[in-house]
Amino acid sequence: MAEIVELKKVLEELRTEKKRKFVQTVDLIVNLQNYDARKEALNTFMNVPHPSEKNICAFLTKRSKLLPTIIEDDFSKYKEKKQMKNLAEEYDFFIAVAPMMSKIATKFGRILGPMGKMPSPQGGIIVKEDEETINAMMTKLTKMIRIRNKEASIKIAVGKEDMKDEELIENIQELMKQIEKKLPRGKENIKDALVKFTMTKPIKFIDNKKK
Repeated sequence: MAEIVELKKVLEELRTEKKRKFVQTVDLIVNLQNYDARKEALNTFMNVPHPSEKNICAFLTKRSKLLPTIIEDDFSKYKEKKQMKNLAEEYDFFIAVAPMMSKIATKFGRILGPMGKMPSPQGGIIVKEDEETINAMMTKLTKMIRIRNKEASIKIAVGKEDMKDEELIENIQELMKQIEKKLPRGKENIKDALVKFTMTKPIKFIDNKKK
């Protein structure tokens, strides 16, 4: 596990880079070794202690004042694949009321599925669409990060650059711990780990690469 001091130095170095006109995302990149992504790919959710703001949209039978909503009458607006892809890229998570799932899968599944954004029982499907239920799911999703890889590398947004270093370090360490537990051979599968901001080069803080 990376030392706090090492991660602190990495974040301090990243913050010396040229400032951008937007708040950059902080990414964790974990490269794997002795790992077959075709057989051992991860597809799971993990929680972080310090969540960052998430863009969430809902598929519901009626409009909600709590978040952007797509009702069945809106489906006709998404005739082209590009329109559906733009929708998927705009949001981090999608909530859906259970009775709509088959129609959502038919209409949007070919886009949301491969992008890992289809609502699921673990993260997104609700049985009621009252404010309390929607709020509870939004709170849950805000703390969640989806881990999904198709190659021997995992890239995860762990927060935003305007968060405190201590919060980012705790998020990174918690995710490293959970990833290690999910990998078939644990720490042995981790070749190296790096951190970057959206527009910076990645900086390594773990290196287990076999010589």
